[in-house]
Amino acid sequence: MSHTNLSPTGKLSVVEKIGYSLGDLAANLIFQTLLTFIAFFYTDVYKISANAAATIIFIGGLAGACFNPLMGLLADRTVTRWGKFRPWLLWTSVPFGLIAILAFSTPNLGDNGKIIYATLTYIALLLIYSANNLPYSALSGVLTGSMQERNSLSSYRFVAVMVAQLIIQVLLLPLVLILGGGDKVEGFRNTMIIFAVAGTICFLITFATTRERIVPTAAQRSTIGQDVADLLRNKPWVVMMLLTILVFVTLALKGGLYIYYFKNYLSEAALSAFLKDIGFISFIGHLNAALNSIGLTKFQWPEDPATSAFSLFNGAGILCMIIGIGFSKSLADRFGKRDVYGVTLFISTLFMLAFYLYPPTSIGLVFGSQILHGFFYGITIPLLWAMIADVADYSEWKNNRRATALLFSAMIFGLKAGLSIGGALVAALLSSFGYDGTQVVQPQTVAEGIRLSISVYASIPFLVGAGLLYFYEINKASERTIELDLQTRRAQPNA
Repeated sequence: MSHTNLSPTGKLSVVEKIGYSLGDLAANLIFQTLLTFIAFFYTDVYKISANAAATIIFIGGLAGACFNPLMGLLADRTVTRWGKFRPWLLWTSVPFGLIAILAFSTPNLGDNGKIIYATLTYIALLLIYSANNLPYSALSGVLTGSMQERNSLSSYRFVAVMVAQLIIQVLLLPLVLILGGGDKVEGFRNTMIIFAVAGTICFLITFATTRERIVPTAAQRSTIGQDVADLLRNKPWVVMMLLTILVFVTLALKGGLYIYYFKNYLSEAALSAFLKDIGFISFIGHLNAALNSIGLTKFQWPEDPATSAFSLFNGAGILCMIIGIGFSKSLADRFGKRDVYGVTLFISTLFMLAFYLYPPTSIGLVFGSQILHGFFYGITIPLLWAMIADVADYSEWKNNRRATALLFSAMIFGLKAGLSIGGALVAALLSSFGYDGTQVVQPQTVAEGIRLSISVYASIPFLVGAGLLYFYEINKASERTIELDLQTRRAQPNA
């Protein structure tokens, strides 16, 4: 199908931006579940030891990460009537959902059998995630050549990410309890079935509503060796890959530990009093009564204070992230992506560090820090992937060759490596603190270790990442230079 009438530098329609963003909504229903709950699922639902869970997450994550460069090379060389990257959304939509269901199923195979099953399904899920999400991410670099439009596209995309995050971090545990009738094993499986169906539909909408406009010319075709050599000489790419690893180490570490923080560190009595004081318990009582009145007796919000407070905590943070995302484009257009990202990442880290100071009863301060952290971190969220798309333009500008998917594959490698390192750290740290998922009462060392981990340990990668941006060469002035030069090249007759 020809789309030569579509300008590579023109504005994207709202329909296309929304359609594209639904792909991230679909992927993040699964990804955010991995980020937040995979260690909890293995230790507390599937009853795998924390040490075994750490090994599964680390090995599986590295296997998935190593697949990314191969997937990038394959996607860059895919030629279909739909383009290079869009068809992968079509091809992977159903397998993605089916493997997600298997990964959150709990067949009783004995201790060793469970470890083998969890390892194989975790690796399979990360491989299909790469085959889906890498072309999806690379697609953002070929929908338009306008860097401002990419800022806008990223804002749409990451509002969808925040919606998925809201669903997972606020509603997943209550949904698991509701859909499983209190049985977490059945609840996780039923919830993932719903996510798989919804995700497949969203991927198909993304495929149908987007178009690839930046198509490399014959003169830009390159060998695998040239693509890899270009990548290794691309200093902004090196910075962005390291930054991506560091960011996702922190996201996996703090995200995976928050559920333990609420269940094992914060005071249950203080959580109950806080929920009562803000009117949450009264609201839930009326909600449950309303559900009862229409016959939905099984859809009752759980009474566990830690579950309710955890959901509310995540919801408050995510809503503030969405507000932060709303400021992202205007700030980036005015000051440049690099500078805005570095400053707001640093400020958000300070509010994360503050968690170290709070005793188990300071629930209000915990929520206040989460709200402020969420706002400033929200500003950074669209910028990371928009900066990576800019690095693809930088590579084309410098080398006159464009390997969009290979470049994005390195970033997904960073994401997977960060996820595997951070996720494994969650389980490894819990094990070192003496955590045992089969025990109701945990040692005091668990509570203190969790407090240290979600504050000091989780802040270190963010702070190093903010410092790395000093070496990132694409500032506001060079963004404009690169965009104008590429527009001129693409307007030439042989382009």
